[in-house]
Amino acid sequence: MMSGALQHETVLLEPAVEALLSAADGVYVDGTFGRGGHSQRILLGLNEQGRLLAFDKDPAAVQVARERFAADSRFEIVQRSFADLHEVVEQRGLAGKVSGVLLDLGVSSPQLDDAQRGFSFVNDGPLDMRMNPQEGISAAQWIAEAQEQEIADVIYRYGEERFSRRMAKAIVARRQMAPITGTLELAEIIKQANPAWEKHKHPATRAFQAIRIHVNRELDDLQSVLAQALDLLQPGGRLVVISFHSLEDRIVKQFINEQARGDDYPAGVPIQFADLNPRLRKLGKAVKADAREVAANPRSRSAIMRVAEKLA
Repeated sequence: MMSGALQHETVLLEPAVEALLSAADGVYVDGTFGRGGHSQRILLGLNEQGRLLAFDKDPAAVQVARERFAADSRFEIVQRSFADLHEVVEQRGLAGKVSGVLLDLGVSSPQLDDAQRGFSFVNDGPLDMRMNPQEGISAAQWIAEAQEQEIADVIYRYGEERFSRRMAKAIVARRQMAPITGTLELAEIIKQANPAWEKHKHPATRAFQAIRIHVNRELDDLQSVLAQALDLLQPGGRLVVISFHSLEDRIVKQFINEQARGDDYPAGVPIQFADLNPRLRKLGKAVKADAREVAANPRSRSAIMRVAEKLA
């Protein structure tokens, strides 16, 4: 049982699962298991022939999955990035047979709330930020080795932080005196370099987000998995994506729009819509958490869900 501090409130639980499930005997993918809220609800909607394949890079999440669903033969968890979706699904002979893919992006509450994971700028911990602490380089290693220009570019591109150059300069100046190894130390450096920030938002919010996205290759993985999911879905299969900031949502929205539009032809060429070979159909408008959910879980206020269905 998780402690209260490390509990996770699943965002858009019912709307996401309702949009995802089209057949009780289908094969579904939960690309980001987290603490299993979506997976548990999906399994409730499946019959004995249904199957759920879940992914998570985080070994703590995988351990929770194996303990929680060990007795359910319909469920399988793999400790991989969802960027490996095609390989894992193909190995199981399920390519083209997937009824739905759910992606709940970003970082989970237990990761944010556990200071030892290094995501928090409120509670001190080692500056790590890796979804899988066993792979890749930590945030501390990257900050120690990256050029000032690279640090500025990452903070600007992934954090949309207008003071990225000032922050990068301050980070490089401080690391010349001693390695930056703690989250609060980095947060304070960034705060001092930030001359103005949004009310009710910590001055290091955007920079920490940017470094986390970079260290975990989050946007690269997202772009990769969207194309893979489209190939693996069966006709009528659903793609459901929950994003938490504008960069993620922009990628998802653009992908769905492009696949719903089909092939590009020069303006004025007489051609029927069906001949454009559209591969997706948008289902409804973007969905956000309602007032009740936001009140119960403030982290849901930035969530945006988009849904599309694969065409024949």
